[in-house]
Amino acid sequence: MNKLVLGNLFHRPLRTLIGIFAVAVEVVMILSIVGIFVGQVAHTREQTSGIGADLIVRPPNASFISGVGGAPVPAKIAGVLAKLPHVAVAAPVIQDFSLGGSPEVIWGIDYDSFNALKPFVFLSGGPFQGPNDAIVDDVFAYANHVRVGDTVQIKNHPFRICGIVEHGRGGRKFLPIHTLGTLVGNPDNASLFYIRSDDIANQDLIRKEILATPGLSTYQVQTLAEWMSLMTPEHLPGFNAALRSVIGIAVIVGFIVVFQTMYTAVMERTREIGILKSLGASKSYIANVVLREAALISILGIALGIGLTYVLKIFLSYKFPTLPFPVSLGWRTNAAAIAFFGSILGALYPALKAARKDPIDALAYE
Repeated sequence: MNKLVLGNLFHRPLRTLIGIFAVAVEVVMILSIVGIFVGQVAHTREQTSGIGADLIVRPPNASFISGVGGAPVPAKIAGVLAKLPHVAVAAPVIQDFSLGGSPEVIWGIDYDSFNALKPFVFLSGGPFQGPNDAIVDDVFAYANHVRVGDTVQIKNHPFRICGIVEHGRGGRKFLPIHTLGTLVGNPDNASLFYIRSDDIANQDLIRKEILATPGLSTYQVQTLAEWMSLMTPEHLPGFNAALRSVIGIAVIVGFIVVFQTMYTAVMERTREIGILKSLGASKSYIANVVLREAALISILGIALGIGLTYVLKIFLSYKFPTLPFPVSLGWRTNAAAIAFFGSILGALYPALKAARKDPIDALAYE
């Protein structure tokens, strides 16, 4: 039977290659979208965990997603927070989502308080010396081949790189908070506040102190652990819907192409099917041949798709070095299963049609 399956596939090599490529495209679509989506979420979690804060304070109705809320509240609230009994450091921050070049979040920081959360590790250079200075992390510096003293464009304005720091401090580009505030139209405001407690055990007490402060009773106060628990696909608006849509489109593409490939193959082999049946081949044998062909096309397509995904990953890492693109074993398995069962489903009707063919009519077919 295996020789028959291989012979059928090699009989129309172009059609077979198209089927394999369609399954490969399906796998690439699933892995690339999942990799980029999930990678961004995981990257944000990893970066924020390195800031050194215990709690995050946001204004009422602010989104927990970085960079989408603007700078709606006065930065001087940090001074009020810093005076609370169990607060060691309160740092105001502006997070501004930018689409210039590649999507990123620009951070505006008050250097002294932000550095007090957890000191920057400078690989070269040092803190801000003026309003038009910028601190970048080592990943950005390596990706863009820049060093201290070079000029970079941030929000269509030139900034001098004054320092390069180890990555993992929330963002890749840091500006003085007043400078970024001016660029976004709120020079004295902030997006949120990072809090470091005097003792990790006092987090709940700090939350109560903040909410009991006049003017802050409606603010959102989250521990870092609570915020990290929200940074999952299930809590991100539209994330799972977008993911399911892409996977659904990929499955439809694979299904249609495999269906067309196997249906055409069955129609072309009407006489061959009649000969096999006249020789005693059962319905299950005929259906098994068709399904094995589809399975082999699917397996080859899955292997090609995973390989092409890694090629895409290498290309994107070269073109956009700061873009996270993980390809996990779990999603490789999921993509393979989705593509395989989609292909078998696409071949099911052609297989049943071949099995139901009458041997007399098949032998008489011209």
